[in-house]
Amino acid sequence: MDRAKQEAADGSMTAGSDFLQLDIGEAPAGGRADWLANRLRCAIADGRVPVGGRLPATRVLAAELGVSRGVVTEAYQRLVEDGHVAGRGRAGTVVVSAPLGTPAPRSGSTGSRRTGDSVPAPRGSAAEARLGGTDSQIFASAPRLDVFDSLRAAPARIDLTPGVPDLAAFPRAAWLRAERAVLHDLAPGDFGYGDPRGTPRLRVAVAHWLARNRGIAVDPDDLLVVAGVAQALTLLGQVLHHDGVRTVAVEDPGSLGVRQQLRNWGLATPPIPVDAGGLRVAELVDSGAPAVMLTPAHQFPTGVVLDGARRRELIRWAAGGGLVVEDDYDAEHRYDRPPVPALRAVLPEQVCYAGSVSKLLAPALRVGWLLAPSRYRAALVDAKRAADLGNAALPQLVLAELIGSGALERHLRLLRRRHVRRRDAMIAAIRTHLPDAVLHGAAAGLHLTITFADGSVDDVELATAALARGVKVQPLSWHRQRPGPPGLVLGYAANATAEIADGIAIVGTVPR
Repeated sequence: MDRAKQEAADGSMTAGSDFLQLDIGEAPAGGRADWLANRLRCAIADGRVPVGGRLPATRVLAAELGVSRGVVTEAYQRLVEDGHVAGRGRAGTVVVSAPLGTPAPRSGSTGSRRTGDSVPAPRGSAAEARLGGTDSQIFASAPRLDVFDSLRAAPARIDLTPGVPDLAAFPRAAWLRAERAVLHDLAPGDFGYGDPRGTPRLRVAVAHWLARNRGIAVDPDDLLVVAGVAQALTLLGQVLHHDGVRTVAVEDPGSLGVRQQLRNWGLATPPIPVDAGGLRVAELVDSGAPAVMLTPAHQFPTGVVLDGARRRELIRWAAGGGLVVEDDYDAEHRYDRPPVPALRAVLPEQVCYAGSVSKLLAPALRVGWLLAPSRYRAALVDAKRAADLGNAALPQLVLAELIGSGALERHLRLLRRRHVRRRDAMIAAIRTHLPDAVLHGAAAGLHLTITFADGSVDDVELATAALARGVKVQPLSWHRQRPGPPGLVLGYAANATAEIADGIAIVGTVPR
């Protein structure tokens, strides 16, 4: 037996690969797939395997490492589930995205970072003090109109802000296939100005989607395609103000962003308390408000569902002339409970219904839809025409193709499985590192809310200190108009389970 064979036989030589200098001897017993997946994530994160780069064929890498092909296949599958790689047939396994909040490519032994990359400051350091000054401006007691822009721009190692979907999971391959199919069939005239209501093809596709998934029977001609729910609220605020409506009641706690959109058109937003059954409709009636904005399928930020009794009360109130603005927030993202029908399915002439793909695919698409009672439709179309002449047609047509082909539903099924793992990781971390916190809204959605029984906790200061340590969260008090228990709103959809655990552990170190 020659020397190489002898060394392999007696274990004195460990199999390895020139690719990333992988040494299988470093892998723990029984954890080779995990080890390999982590090594590949790190290589993608620091740019050694760039976006667009290919991984070795599973057969080749398995032979080089001296492991079964199943070990490599399982590791690659972990990266597929994370949204970092995708199989491209004969082109092999291609890197399609890098983990969020990761370091820049290495440069020498000391490393280097791109401008704007986040480096967590040492606790108590001058860097942390400087960062804390910026954080104090973001987490002002009265949040500014640009507060969400400022928070998004703030550097952080781990982003646990709510409302952010799993951007790494965007179905790039499916989107490209749909785009090619759309471009192949487009006539020259399709590149011109279109209907401000949106392309007929997308309105038909959304009508079918709402019928299948939300129980809403709708004529495609009644749908208005908008640039997300934010624009839907802006257009509604404008039309309602011109119609003499000056007040739209809102949930409390409820979305700060919603209040900002409505107030921009001079609408008052009196708070209506939310409890375990959802909006307290009796207090809505007592308020005298002619309209109410709510998130009945998954209330933001508490996560409660508007229960049957409250729904019946709300329907009676609306039948008496009240107007409901329904944001179908996170309705598709449910895990431990059955689906909840949309209010629009019951009272089409008293409900303005808004939805979007921002939480299903990506906010960057800026595609949503609005269904309004017939008396407001013409005014809303006029407002949309005046605003921008209608959404860009090409993304609408690609989205219509994704819906019609079933790719969007397949993507949603993948997201649900991933979200459950990440939610469970956050719950476990909270129970370990924030044992005094009370959890809310775990059965659905993309975020959890925690509250503290100790009313002396200042959640703004807590969020400020967390950001100084490299973790973004939102204080619950941002979303309150009335006094209530302090807390945090924590998004989990956009982070790997290890990042979630690390982020909650860091929050747990902040003195309260």
